[in-house]
Amino acid sequence: MKHFLLGFVTALLIGGGYLYSSGLLAPPWAGAQKDQAPAPAQQADAQSLQAGPPVEVAVYTVNSQEVVFTKDLAGRTSAYQVAEIRPQVTGIILKRMFTQGSIVKKGQQLYQIDPSTYKAAYESAAASLVRAQADVKAVAPKLARYSRLVKMGGVSRQVYDDTVAALAQAKADVAVAKANLAAAKINLDYTKVFSPISGRIGKSSVTEGALVTANQITALAVVQNLDQIYVDVNQSSEELLALKKGLTNPEENSMVRLFIGKDGTPYDLEGKLLFSDATVDQSTGMVQLRVLFPNPDNDLLPGLFVRARVEQSRREKAIVVPQQSVVRNADGSVFVWVVDKENVVKYQNITVLQAVKDQWLVSSGLAPGDRVVVEGLQKISNQAKVTTVKFNVLANS
Repeated sequence: MKHFLLGFVTALLIGGGYLYSSGLLAPPWAGAQKDQAPAPAQQADAQSLQAGPPVEVAVYTVNSQEVVFTKDLAGRTSAYQVAEIRPQVTGIILKRMFTQGSIVKKGQQLYQIDPSTYKAAYESAAASLVRAQADVKAVAPKLARYSRLVKMGGVSRQVYDDTVAALAQAKADVAVAKANLAAAKINLDYTKVFSPISGRIGKSSVTEGALVTANQITALAVVQNLDQIYVDVNQSSEELLALKKGLTNPEENSMVRLFIGKDGTPYDLEGKLLFSDATVDQSTGMVQLRVLFPNPDNDLLPGLFVRARVEQSRREKAIVVPQQSVVRNADGSVFVWVVDKENVVKYQNITVLQAVKDQWLVSSGLAPGDRVVVEGLQKISNQAKVTTVKFNVLANS
């Protein structure tokens, strides 16, 4: 058996050598040559398999534009005008003359206080004035007669002087009586309580029959003018200085947007930033700013928690790119993919300063006209060939 196997292997080796020597079979080591290149057809097939068809990407064309920098500040609303209605005389409330929660006009009567005692005081003052005027009428002719008689010696100089003094005193009594009458008239008028401003009036703190006192602490009612409304926000003193430097005329240029409630519902109208209350709080270093908003439909009520988006500065000819186009390396560097004129993707380092809404402000690395890949980043690599479509900024904002 051993002799048979040995003869079989020997025959195979001899037969294989004949086939290799005749060229009918290539040796297995023939393809292991290091410098041997594949056939041209095989090379073309490999390149097409590696490259594949160009992928489609969405690109954003860079252009310079004006960028507005804003900051959101928390605050609360307060009424534009507030009038606390208090009585200026003491008396019983006879009548309430308004509907609680309604709109009242400036000069509209709100309450009627019992006027009886004040009417009596007015009439008494009027009578005192009549009496004082009568005294003047009695003394004045006497003085006229004495002025002639004193020259002729008909009356003494003392009597004449006493008559002059009596007339002056009578005239002074008239002046006092007129002042008392005016004061009585004022108190009588104060029994009618009027609204000093137009606006919405709240609930009444008293009812008919209640006793009120002059200048009492508790207001009878409160009227608030809500046609405009203030929003008071806090900002650090350093940011306030930057705000004033960033805007050439803050009182004219700085318009403010308002967002209401926890869900941030935007308010339709813009407000104007005021600097009337810019006092630094020593404990916090914050400055209270006041923003005035139009409120024609009274949608904003005092005491609402709001968020005001205040314009801080503007930059002309700024370059921004969508945030989803920016890629950050592990070392913190930032780059984007730029498509050249031949639709070839290239790696481009950039420097970003800060976020502006859903975009990044770029300080270096890009120029107007550059096309930056925004969508399809996972399908590309450096020097890859692509086809491009325009990135729709509005649809993705």
